Amino acid sequence: MMWQDLVFMLGSGLSIIFLAPTLRDSSARVPLGTSLPSMGIGFVYSTTFFTLGMTFSALGALAAGSMWSLIALFRSPQGVSMKLLARENLALFVSDLQYWIDRRRSDRTTADQYVSFDHGHEQQY
Repeated sequence: MMWQDLVFMLGSGLSIIFLAPTLRDSSARVPLGTSLPSMGIGFVYSTTFFTLGMTFSALGALAAGSMWSLIALFRSPQGVSMKLLARENLALFVSDLQYWIDRRRSDRTTADQYVSFDHGHEQQY
């Protein structure tokens, strides 16, 4: 084991210890703008450490990313945990995804999406 692997693992372990009170406090509210990027960084670091052969660092970063994902799920101000699975939100997501895919497949250029037709008169914004 490289000493750097141990240092990164200890750093991730400390972040988990410092984040645990936030997860335990039911009145804590952490914005998704904080928790989701931190979660993503933890998972990217985990993958990176694993590809470098730093297994302990990878496990520590994975644990930290998982802790941030739990905070995002249970401690966001919007209460995402229960609303994420709501039927209306899922239908809206699927509708948006279909719209995005259809737009990507169309022959229109990106600039065309800003052209509005008002009673036969083309207007540029």
